[in-house]
Amino acid sequence: MLWIKAWHIIFMVTWFAGLFYLPRLFVYHAMSADSASNERFKIMERKLFYGIMTPGAIFTIMFGVWLWLGYGHSGGWLHAKLALVAGLLVYHIYCGKLLLDFKHDRNTRSHVYYRWFNEVPVLALIAIVVLVVVKPF
Repeated sequence: MLWIKAWHIIFMVTWFAGLFYLPRLFVYHAMSADSASNERFKIMERKLFYGIMTPGAIFTIMFGVWLWLGYGHSGGWLHAKLALVAGLLVYHIYCGKLLLDFKHDRNTRSHVYYRWFNEVPVLALIAIVVLVVVKPF
């Protein structure tokens, strides 16, 4: 089970790298004015979302379920963690929607919105790590 835990953590880090970086790309994309930059950001965003973030999310959840089945954890801390992971999945899907808006030149939000939007996974990561390590409930 330690190998499963290791893979869960590796893919969680991969997923979070994308969750941190994609909204930052949105900040810069929202600020760009020339077509060459816009096209470059579209490519970077697509590759990050489909090549790193989404596989990271899938494997994080897959190995997380495997851990849960193997260890049989339960309790309030796990329910809170799962709620946060569900929220991250919604955030991930919304990032995909924003990616499509940028792809089709339909973005209506400013770089300031994306700067604040970029902070959501930071708060989730802090809460999830505290829940898993401290198990306060």
